[in-house]
Amino acid sequence: MSETDIRTHERPETEQSRESESEDVNVCPECGGRLENDTEHGETVCSECGLVVEEDSIDRGPEWRAFDAADRDNKSRVGAPTTKMMHDKGLSTNIGWQDKDAYGKSLSSRQRQKMQRLRTWNERFRTRDSKERNLKQALGEIDRMSSALGLPENVRETASVIYRRALNENLLPGRSIEGVATAAVYAAARQAGVPRSLDEVHTVSRIDKMELTRTYRYVVRELNLEVAPADPESYIPRFASDLDLSDEAENRARKLIKAAREDGLLSGKSPVGLAAAAVYAAALLCNEKVTQSDVSEVANISEVTIRNRYKELLEAEGVVTA
Repeated sequence: MSETDIRTHERPETEQSRESESEDVNVCPECGGRLENDTEHGETVCSECGLVVEEDSIDRGPEWRAFDAADRDNKSRVGAPTTKMMHDKGLSTNIGWQDKDAYGKSLSSRQRQKMQRLRTWNERFRTRDSKERNLKQALGEIDRMSSALGLPENVRETASVIYRRALNENLLPGRSIEGVATAAVYAAARQAGVPRSLDEVHTVSRIDKMELTRTYRYVVRELNLEVAPADPESYIPRFASDLDLSDEAENRARKLIKAAREDGLLSGKSPVGLAAAAVYAAALLCNEKVTQSDVSEVANISEVTIRNRYKELLEAEGVVTA
């Protein structure tokens, strides 16, 4: 028998075995009945005897329900969710910088030139006017500063929304893009309850401190942003973590702030200085080795401020200082 005859002889047997395997999968192992998928309960059930062959199956359909074609078209969606952190809300195409195809193979020189031309034109289409170019630069600055300050994604989203509002209400003329972007980051962090001090924000920004404070007041006033005064307690967890203090010391620092608030010592004083002093005083009371220099470096506050404030905090709690 030739090789061709062997192949033609073996092919039907292979097809028959595949058909038998597919039939076995769709047949009940108990009674031989037909299996059906119950999508409502996520089960595979025999239509004859009711045996549950498989349960907790994965529903690969959408999480929404539609009752007509128009409702289905309105709810249908594809692609990644939109985001305010990109100037085009993430809806445009992004061509990668790697000169490789889908299989990881390097492109030829002609294809690389073609992809470079496509990247150039794609970038021009993404920023078609001055407003989009403004947004692209500002949102890039917001992302850079937020990363340097360790701010979460919700703060970046809020800062992007604040900047978009400032741009739409024509607050940019006469002010730099970096200044308004920095003010948006500072305001968003305070609104989210993860504030950063002016000195910290100024360190990662590209503007001077005077411009930052002036632009921040202007943006808050014109946009009617509800920014509550910073609470010293919101700084304590970050300072305690940077200094490797125990939970006992952190809780003691919170109690010092609460005692000072009851005595009315918080008004008119820097919340960052009060938080740094409370952390230092709590470390002393818990016998943990922390120097004023360490706290000053973490909080970016002078040692003189820490010395003055921590004595006031201890007196407010009734602790006698030497």
